[in-house]
Amino acid sequence: MRRILTSGLAVTLALSLAACNGATSDEAAVTGEPIAKIAPPAGKTWAEVTSVTPDGGYTMGNPDAPIKLLEFGALSCSHCADFSEKGAAALRDEFVASGRVQFELRLFMNNALDVPAALLTTCGSPEAVIARADQFWGWQKTMFTNLQAADQAQMQAISNLQPPQSFAAFADISGMDDFFAGRGVAAEQAKTCLADANKATAFVQSTDKWGKEMNITGTPTFFLNGKKLEVNTWEAVRAELERAGAR
Repeated sequence: MRRILTSGLAVTLALSLAACNGATSDEAAVTGEPIAKIAPPAGKTWAEVTSVTPDGGYTMGNPDAPIKLLEFGALSCSHCADFSEKGAAALRDEFVASGRVQFELRLFMNNALDVPAALLTTCGSPEAVIARADQFWGWQKTMFTNLQAADQAQMQAISNLQPPQSFAAFADISGMDDFFAGRGVAAEQAKTCLADANKATAFVQSTDKWGKEMNITGTPTFFLNGKKLEVNTWEAVRAELERAGAR
């Protein structure tokens, strides 16, 4: 936990790659009976039905859906970004929209970049968290470009800071603050969220708990109806959803 909260930028960049699960695939045969679509509440789509779970997850979709897909994702993880790029729209507009699938995202802290990213992604309305996470993953390459171009002396100075001061410094040098400012998180609001040391600690403690209790060793990791999947690409996860009846 201490490593995640205090690790320097050089270590952070290395960790962001090491903790990312490599892309895997599986040729899952479609065997189960298809499940009929379930109509959403009047005047709503299922994608607009969201909640925060007692375990710290963010859900989207029918709370009584027969198929539950859970993702442990890190905002700094390139494979999570790849999954989002290829699958977020289809997951929302086909699977969640059908009422057959509820999606849950739990933000996992692989390294020190994930902490300010999570604090800003969850800053404000919880209904926006999943959409903001997908937007962040779409922008992620720019963050790494910014870090690679940053002044080395400034990076070293940030490495010597302690949280929560380091969170604001990470957000500034990586460009996170500007990114979220363009998505409705005002500067003063962001400053308050980045200073929330208790929430940051809770994120890291949850990560530690999930890692130990659910054997999460990298991201993204998926569970389908409580069973850990051995795949993590959108193509393979889609096949698992279809095999479970979401077709």
